[in-house]
Amino acid sequence: MAWLPRPGGHRIWWERHGSGDMPAVWLHGGPGSGMRAQQADLFDPARYDLVLFDQRGAGQSQPSARDGLAALEANTTAHLISDIEALRVEIGAEVWVVGGGSWGSCLALAYAQAHPDRVRGLVLCGVATSARDDLHWLYGDVGAYFPEAHHAFCAEVGVFGDTAACLAAYDARLRGPKAQDAADAWVTWELAIFDQHWTQMPGSPWADPGFRLGFARLCAHYFAAGCFMDNMQIEQGMGAITHIPGVMIHSRFDPSAPLRTPWRLSRLWPAAELEILGGRDHGSLSDAMKPRIRAATDQMAGAV
Repeated sequence: MAWLPRPGGHRIWWERHGSGDMPAVWLHGGPGSGMRAQQADLFDPARYDLVLFDQRGAGQSQPSARDGLAALEANTTAHLISDIEALRVEIGAEVWVVGGGSWGSCLALAYAQAHPDRVRGLVLCGVATSARDDLHWLYGDVGAYFPEAHHAFCAEVGVFGDTAACLAAYDARLRGPKAQDAADAWVTWELAIFDQHWTQMPGSPWADPGFRLGFARLCAHYFAAGCFMDNMQIEQGMGAITHIPGVMIHSRFDPSAPLRTPWRLSRLWPAAELEILGGRDHGSLSDAMKPRIRAATDQMAGAV
């Protein structure tokens, strides 16, 4: 466990798990979810030397988005990619296995495309690219299945029928005096598509208003800016990583990330396998997803 000082006034909190000789890093979702200790269980500790870390503004990294707006400064996808590369250098790894779920899968792909010579393999779940159609799905189209929850989400900022404008309005609201109300509305929507609500989840991070605030601030900061990437950037950059072994694990009925995204990527990525699960699981630590990711990392350890 240690701090990694980074440009822009940030300090990244990171941890090392396992005693193996294969370096790896797992990238958390959100943006803003922060790492979970249980994510270490996705890798065999006898085979892997695993890095977990809190991305800028999240978890224990400083400054924290739950405490103020300084965490949003010098905080873009390019900054996160540079942090990942700095961590690789910090542990002395020439190459490593890179994994991530949800937003973490997008970040893993962006990192691999920026540094393809440093990636030994990719293991991804709940795959998203943060292209405009991904964002429009999560904060717009999927509302067709949850109309009452989506109406409440849009009503919080008074923007209906324009996903980009709604995200921009949330980004602005989350920087002002009504930030906590906006954060609660944001999280209520994110959980509603999985039939959950933070008021019914005592003991979980969602039950902490500070966590909700930091999470929503980082999500809105990134998504209102298209994750600081060109539209379709990930898909258009797949040529750089076609040779890298990969496994993508995705639920057919994942309400937050449509299967069309990893399916399209699989057609551009001949070295990758796409494993389609039934059901709606999205998070890496769900009962259905976790053993499949562990099987994929075990496979990766034996194959690369």
